[in-house]
Amino acid sequence: MADTDRLLEFLAPLTFDDLPDEVVVRTLDLILDWLGSTLAGRLARPTQIMDAWANHMGPKTGRAECLGNGRLTSPVFAAMVNGAASHVVEQDDVHNGSVVHPGATVIPAALAAAQDREVSGRDLILSIVAGYEMAIRVGRFLGPSHYKIFHTSGTAGTLGAAVAAGKILGLSADRLRHAVGSAGTQAAGLWEFLRDAADSKQLHIAKAASDGLLSAYGAEWGLLGARQILEGPQGLGTAFSKSTRPEALSSRLGESWAVLETSLKWHASCRHTHPSADALEQVMVEHHLSWDDIETVEAHVHQAAIDVLGPAEEARTIHQSKFSMPFVLSLIAIKGHAAISDFNEDTLHDASIRQLMKRVTMVQDDEVEQAYPERWLGRVRVTTKDGHEYRGQVDVPKGDPGNFLSRAVIKEKVLRLARYGGIEDENRVLRAMGLVEDLEGMATVPRLTPV
Repeated sequence: MADTDRLLEFLAPLTFDDLPDEVVVRTLDLILDWLGSTLAGRLARPTQIMDAWANHMGPKTGRAECLGNGRLTSPVFAAMVNGAASHVVEQDDVHNGSVVHPGATVIPAALAAAQDREVSGRDLILSIVAGYEMAIRVGRFLGPSHYKIFHTSGTAGTLGAAVAAGKILGLSADRLRHAVGSAGTQAAGLWEFLRDAADSKQLHIAKAASDGLLSAYGAEWGLLGARQILEGPQGLGTAFSKSTRPEALSSRLGESWAVLETSLKWHASCRHTHPSADALEQVMVEHHLSWDDIETVEAHVHQAAIDVLGPAEEARTIHQSKFSMPFVLSLIAIKGHAAISDFNEDTLHDASIRQLMKRVTMVQDDEVEQAYPERWLGRVRVTTKDGHEYRGQVDVPKGDPGNFLSRAVIKEKVLRLARYGGIEDENRVLRAMGLVEDLEGMATVPRLTPV
């Protein structure tokens, strides 16, 4: 039996009662976190463009909601719009070992299908757990060579969305295989957009969520997909990776759970900047430094961080600033944080930030490289103008499973993100969060829109 077969034979019959309590609790944390990111990105230009597509090309009525404005439409358009919105502000969850942002693709597809089919809250939770398993295991299967060229959240995320929607539809293992086959043949997403700050990152996620959902519905209606889309001689593994890891697809099924391995993002920037940001913050606080004390900051990173962040190093746009190590570390040094409200036109052109950016460099570090991608280590070396040298070291960045955010902190984050998205009525957001927290006992998945 191939590893893909083992994975699908595990996911297809999986029930809510099979889930450990901690998996259910953590899944609700992840849904809450996703809600905040989606509300924060609702007014962003790429989201508005895709919402206009949905309004023009999609049905005017439906059972699936676009969270940014409460408009109802078909599941495919709701998944597309909500997916794009949740990935704009760089606050959505991430899995270290696979380098996948699972929530941005899996949850929009699962929620849209759940509202369309009017299933229970338990069904939604189960489908999200299954979708995370698929997306993250596919990301691990494709490995680091894939990530060097491809935006793994767009590729592996398409298959995760297909499985999540497929669980809502109650697909058998055979039909789930067809859904995965159709999803895999559509999987795409290239990093080239970083060089000119194109909107492709949001498009990748929007399409992953909607294409995965379409693949599941297609399988339900009899559309056949390639049976060996991952491991076949002309499948994703051959096309998209130089070194696949088939065992990652089926290793420790039912023993390790992907949702429990997923990290939340504290800083509002690319995850590759977070370990260094935490380490620099540690140095600034412990040694009572001011930004103008600094002569140089050297961020010791894994090679993938250089590959992803390098093209955006100069931060010519707000979007690029979230992928610029010099910009993010300058924010940490000057403001003490890199929050969502820190990334704006004023900070982009701030003379102090621009001055300090010139003193920040990235260097590949063997220790950090060897730990990656399972562990993302933070290492910085700071030299001051008076000749002192300080080193910062963080082994578990804030938000990682070993340093996870509490439910209370997650809810504070959601409120902060909702305000950024223009939602001033805190009570509406609290109500939406309460609905998420009560999902397990709900006979049908409710509308969550707080606007």
